Amino acid sequence: MGVDEFVAITLGLPEVTQNDRHPTLTGFRVRDKGFCYLNEADGTVMLKATREEQAALVAENPEVFAPSWAGGRFAWLQIDLAKADPEELTELVTEAWRLSAPKRLTSTLDDPPDKP
Repeated sequence: MGVDEFVAITLGLPEVTQNDRHPTLTGFRVRDKGFCYLNEADGTVMLKATREEQAALVAENPEVFAPSWAGGRFAWLQIDLAKADPEELTELVTEAWRLSAPKRLTSTLDDPPDKP
């Protein structure tokens, strides 16, 4: 997956804002909570994940996934954009967003659209 496609997917989630304050990382936040960081120069992203998910993905495919750092009850996952499966990466970004967004906001992705 390319950087532009990744950014488009991430910014397509509800209430996501982009933060370019860090010199090497682009941060993505939902309601002022960070869930994703892009290092365009390295072609990697760091996503918030559960500790279990981090361990499983790193064990399954260490060429694509690496443990990043852990904070609180969450772990962070480093992903090589060029080697990641686009569909799986889209799911992981969405899950990282869900871990940070308020429940009322996450339900907007779960609710089917109203029928005319």
